[in-house]
Amino acid sequence: MDILLLERLIPEALTWLESRHAVANCPELAADPAGVRAALATAHAAVLPRKVVVTREFLDAAPSLKVLARLHVGTDNTDLEACRERGVRVVQATTANVRSNAEYLLTGLLLLYRRGISAALGDNRHADISLGRELHGSVVGLLGLGPTAHTLALMLNALGAKLIGYDPAVHHTAPIWSRLQIQPVGLFDLMSRADAVSAQVMYASRYRGFVNEQVLSHCRRGQLWVATSRSQLFDAQALADALSDGRIEACIFDGAEAGFASKGTPLHECENLYLTPRLGSHTREARIRASWYVAHRLHEALTAHTAAADDPLSDGLMDLVAP
Repeated sequence: MDILLLERLIPEALTWLESRHAVANCPELAADPAGVRAALATAHAAVLPRKVVVTREFLDAAPSLKVLARLHVGTDNTDLEACRERGVRVVQATTANVRSNAEYLLTGLLLLYRRGISAALGDNRHADISLGRELHGSVVGLLGLGPTAHTLALMLNALGAKLIGYDPAVHHTAPIWSRLQIQPVGLFDLMSRADAVSAQVMYASRYRGFVNEQVLSHCRRGQLWVATSRSQLFDAQALADALSDGRIEACIFDGAEAGFASKGTPLHECENLYLTPRLGSHTREARIRASWYVAHRLHEALTAHTAAADDPLSDGLMDLVAP
């Protein structure tokens, strides 16, 4: 077996791969750890869903593995150091979901600004008509300046929103702020000025609990939030307090980790917190982009490995190891 598919590709990309490699298309195996280990024994490449965690033990069961790929972004479920040590290349479709996530955030903002739409869509045709707002002229704070924020900023600028932004990893003098027509501000300034905040921080462990009571104490009252950032970015108790006392009127989070608002947690009773199951990246177009990107990278990696194996002067796969 060349490639083990535990995640579905679009049919066209699957057919393209099958014409070039021996492919085992077994997405149903993803829920069977023992079956995954058995299938990995002879696989040279694997496409894995988010729920399959790559550890050293996982790699022990895959002695022939040269490349593993994911259609999603994020490496918290992958031991990159173990992959480097074993010469396993890690492929991710890092830009395939940028537009779909940006459109999700824009949709969330529009729904929160015009709450009557969601009430009608929820089969409550006779709900009281609530007075909405327009994005045009309102102040939107962008927390995080990753690729998704770039696309979102273009959309919001076209709608006439006033953009302010903060990113702990981007200096306020960086040219990117002016290119995107975002005014860089301090974090507390962003919190006190923004009518709405969109959080798309590229998460790292040092940002755990970054949005805490100290930050949320500066909220402009009645603020609206949308987020595709990891839920670990937020201190749960501080967020619950802000949702309860009116500092945050409502927020929509995509892809919160298990237990984020489960029974017994501070956020469980917050009816103005709306959670969606990673819908941001789930569009037809994003899946097409991700499938073709992964298919081409797998083919390149396996072809390069075969060429290196046939060349006695080659240094092997070191050029394929994930950075």
